[in-house]
Amino acid sequence: MEYNGNSRSGLLTAGGVLSIIGGLLELILGGIVMGVGIVGIRDPWWFMPENAWFFDKGIMGGGIPAIVIIVGVVIIALGALGVAGGVSAINRKSFGLSLAGAICILPTTILGILAIIFISVKSKEF
Repeated sequence: MEYNGNSRSGLLTAGGVLSIIGGLLELILGGIVMGVGIVGIRDPWWFMPENAWFFDKGIMGGGIPAIVIIVGVVIIALGALGVAGGVSAINRKSFGLSLAGAICILPTTILGILAIIFISVKSKEF
């Protein structure tokens, strides 16, 4: 059935809402991961188990909290793009941004998969 522009589908709205929820979950997760990295810089004993010989040698001891912070920032960026894509899907503005936002929330597994399916199926409504 061809889309004529008069009716609005609930699938696209559902995909946008799922994308927003997944993006918010990623923003929260990224904040927690980044907070753990910041605490690791202030108190490095979090990342230094007693039996790990490579921490004593200085091979990995200083870099792990910085890597954790970088991972947290990446998760926050993906979550922000997921929220922006969800808003774009609800407003029916940009199919590319909506699909990119749905793809960025794939780490939240089922929410990302459903959002991609719902937005892709109703791509002609943009």
